[in-house]
Amino acid sequence: MLLIQGVLVVALLVVGAVLVRSTADVRHQAVRRLLLVLLGVLAVTSVLVPGAVTWVAERVGVGRGTDLVLYGLVVAFLGFIASSYRRTRALEAKLTELTRRLALDEEARDAHRGPPAVEDAQAPGTALPDADRPGT
Repeated sequence: MLLIQGVLVVALLVVGAVLVRSTADVRHQAVRRLLLVLLGVLAVTSVLVPGAVTWVAERVGVGRGTDLVLYGLVVAFLGFIASSYRRTRALEAKLTELTRRLALDEEARDAHRGPPAVEDAQAPGTALPDADRPGT
């Protein structure tokens, strides 16, 4: 097995672990920020010294530097998808909780008011003409 295959398999397993792990703690956010800074440094380095990426790619078993960058982007993209999925699920759960709480609060408020008052616009005993009846 080439070194890059092992690195990519480990990276994909880490991305998979992110899917089942909670992402709400401060330590996890700090790790994500550090990885983002590292990615930025690597991106600047690859632009300023493109031969370095090819050199690293050859050392880990990838023929070209662009292939190494592509593999890295695939892992980063999967990590982004996993993170977005977790965040979306958390927001959906929070929205559901808030919607339920709002519905219960409105129900409790309506229960304290009592039944709505019915206002009759016509005098008792008078009938509406057919043209004024609803549904006709």
